[in-house]
Amino acid sequence: MKKWIAFWNILLKDVRSYYLKPPNISWGLLFPLVWITMFFIRSGMGMDKLPDLLPGLAALSILFGTTSVLSVTVTFEKKGRSFERLLLSPISLELLMLAKTSGAIIFGTINALVPIFAAMFLADLSALNWYIFIPAIVLIAISSTFLGLFIAVSVKEVFEAQTFSNFFRFPMIFLCGLFFPIASLPIFLRPLSYALPLTYGTDILHGSMNGSNLMPFWMDFLVLSGFCVVLFYFSLRNINKKWIT
Repeated sequence: MKKWIAFWNILLKDVRSYYLKPPNISWGLLFPLVWITMFFIRSGMGMDKLPDLLPGLAALSILFGTTSVLSVTVTFEKKGRSFERLLLSPISLELLMLAKTSGAIIFGTINALVPIFAAMFLADLSALNWYIFIPAIVLIAISSTFLGLFIAVSVKEVFEAQTFSNFFRFPMIFLCGLFFPIASLPIFLRPLSYALPLTYGTDILHGSMNGSNLMPFWMDFLVLSGFCVVLFYFSLRNINKKWIT
């Protein structure tokens, strides 16, 4: 029981201290909205094409909402030595890091659902398969959060975490099929696209929205789950190697 009390209190502390702050909310929501609006205006699309852009909006909201906060806060706590106090909690390192990342997962999921629910009043989303879409949103949030964790435990300074985050985030925007089909990319870039976790999450979102997925859903979910396991494993490995021993 004590370990779950510790888990819950760590989660609540992070939510109050980080995820409910106005700058974090605005960065996670406004940046993707501005990006999508710019793309929407530049392409000259009408409202009937809004469902085609929603997968990109949802994915970007998750990616920037999770990595922007988590990669900085974990690094900040390590530098301020508050992370060392958390290690005294009566829970394992694995459960501790799950507690530290749960807030980001929830934050990223909400970030994605807010514009989707708003779009329900502007466009016809009757074709949306919610049974596929919602699990995909959650799994993308988990993979993006663990990516932010991996970034945070791989650097020493806060500014390095932001720089390292952009090294992953901005190539994902153009290479994972959010706005440009992977088939239209130069052939030498396509292998890189399939090495990005967001590629598989985006494929699920496109498939659940309009049936345009390139790969079977089971394969997308399996590969994306594999990325989650690998990123979390290497994050814990770095913590044990660089922060504890």
